[in-house]
Amino acid sequence: MADKTASIQENNTAQSDNSTEEINDTVKISNNMDNTKQANAVKTVQTGMTISVPDEYTKTSSHSGKVVQIEYDSKNYARDSSPVTKTAYVYTPFGYDENDTDTKYDIIYLMHGWGGHAGEYFEYGTKNIFNNLIEKGDIPPVIIVSATFYNENSNTDFSGSISEFRQFHKDFEENLMPTVESKYHTYAKDTTPEGLKVSRDHRIFGGFSLGSVTTWLEFCYDYDYIRYFLPMSGSCWYYGTYGDFQIENNVNFIEQLVHENNLDERGYFIYHAVGTEDVVKSQSINMANEMLSRDTFTPEHYVFYQKDGGQYDLYAVQEYLYNALPVFFGSDKNKHL
Repeated sequence: MADKTASIQENNTAQSDNSTEEINDTVKISNNMDNTKQANAVKTVQTGMTISVPDEYTKTSSHSGKVVQIEYDSKNYARDSSPVTKTAYVYTPFGYDENDTDTKYDIIYLMHGWGGHAGEYFEYGTKNIFNNLIEKGDIPPVIIVSATFYNENSNTDFSGSISEFRQFHKDFEENLMPTVESKYHTYAKDTTPEGLKVSRDHRIFGGFSLGSVTTWLEFCYDYDYIRYFLPMSGSCWYYGTYGDFQIENNVNFIEQLVHENNLDERGYFIYHAVGTEDVVKSQSINMANEMLSRDTFTPEHYVFYQKDGGQYDLYAVQEYLYNALPVFFGSDKNKHL
């Protein structure tokens, strides 16, 4: 991969980052949500810097989507699988008509970090960014779910949170995804496992911090259901845990999944992001270096972007969403990438 990008360098402090990328090649991303549009996909490069969210995207939109709270039956997978009721929040775009069963929507699932909550991605102005991305044509109208790996009985300290997100894929497969997609008009023909797998090309999963780790685990467990992934400030912990990141083992496992499950042919795309001043950036940068060193992870399947001066905060998350979502949908307005 040395002919495409230099290794991402960093020092070992949380206060500064000497990471650099040399971008020597421009490649075509073939990761459109609609495969018939692949010939019109945006051109992007495998590593680089995100751009700031323009002020106009933070303003209230005249075509605002609607957010509703839903409750659904689940299980306490981290403990004894006893019944629990969980909460999620669902965004439907302006103009969504529950009676219009002919119009289908791509769907994005987003996960918070440690101590977060369902609905977090529709607070603090982030909903305005979604509204404006749609209104300005950067992305099509989409359904967005702001979920949680917690339930009313969860232990929300750090170790308890790790136990919860490690089991979230079960909740996603068995409860959250079937509940949401039986109610809203997605591309799933039905909510059987087979029906949901067939519609994987129309599904994105992303998250920040422990939500980023959850996103990597969703790739590991649910690549049959999800094609697009947005891990923000976090690496894969399929092996290891915080402080014991086992980067090489995790990348080996992801590479194995790609080869054994024919994902090159079936399609997958990961947009990985972190800030240059993020206090936990090292795990993301180390993982990016390992991914970029493998021929398996071409720019059609994996890109790594950093926010210049970006910290471990909401503003970085909003910038990653603003930059990444148009790439998933092949927006011409994202040619700056």
